[in-house]
Amino acid sequence: ALSAPNYHEPQELLRDADIAMYRAKAGGKARYAVFDESMHAQAFGAMQLETSLHRAPERGELFLEYQPVYRLAGRVAIGVEALVRWRHPQRGLVSPAEFVPLAEDSGLIVTIDRWVLGEVTRQLAAWERDLPAGRAPLVSVNISARHFALGDVDDLVRGAVEAAGVPASRLRLEIGESALMGNPEAAAGPLARLREIGVRVQVDDFGTGYSSLKVLHTLPIDSLKIDRSFVRNIDGEAVNRQIVSTIVGLARSLGIDVVAEGIEREEELETLVALGCELGQGYLLGPPVAVGGGT
Repeated sequence: ALSAPNYHEPQELLRDADIAMYRAKAGGKARYAVFDESMHAQAFGAMQLETSLHRAPERGELFLEYQPVYRLAGRVAIGVEALVRWRHPQRGLVSPAEFVPLAEDSGLIVTIDRWVLGEVTRQLAAWERDLPAGRAPLVSVNISARHFALGDVDDLVRGAVEAAGVPASRLRLEIGESALMGNPEAAAGPLARLREIGVRVQVDDFGTGYSSLKVLHTLPIDSLKIDRSFVRNIDGEAVNRQIVSTIVGLARSLGIDVVAEGIEREEELETLVALGCELGQGYLLGPPVAVGGGT
């Protein structure tokens, strides 16, 4: 941050240098950034948004949408993924790409995860009540790496399913690859306790982190989710096809499922089926929708 006539106190210059530092960090390693006024406006806007996000759960501004997960052969829906949305009172719908990183950085994501689990289990109870026996879907719920690291996710899930009176076997927790593989010894205990409850566990965004294939088979995991970056244009990208083929083969050898996300074109779906991927989701198959008019 360069000295200028509009600075009156040293703290003001340090504040703006701090803003520039975080901008450089966000861009990756070995970078620098020179402060300008647009950074201040963006930082102030992010601070205001974070303040509003803290009050969003209690104000009823959060809601869930559910995107169907299909068995690709025959296109049979076998479950849904719960996705959190935020309707800001002034801005309207705020993209998850904007508010989820804010929640992660501030630690608010733990509160949001708890809210989501409560809402999902209540919705599951309604489906169990209103649908024919055995027809309630399997629901996938994302758990942040920050939350998983606290080590109490199994207690939280147990409390939520008991309060709603639903079987834990109807839940599948999606946990990021880096959260599990970064410290597999620490992850093993919570994963085993989730399994004991009956909850299924899925590795989210598989292939984008730093999985150790050596330890993958030692963790109690039910499925791998292929990141959409590998699914996009898989019919024309030889590298993506090879990566997905390798993941599918790995999953088969471990006896676990594979779910491809972000399927948007028929050609992508056909290629995935040809590679042996059995499950998938994406706008081609069905977009996220709210239950009971939440949108």
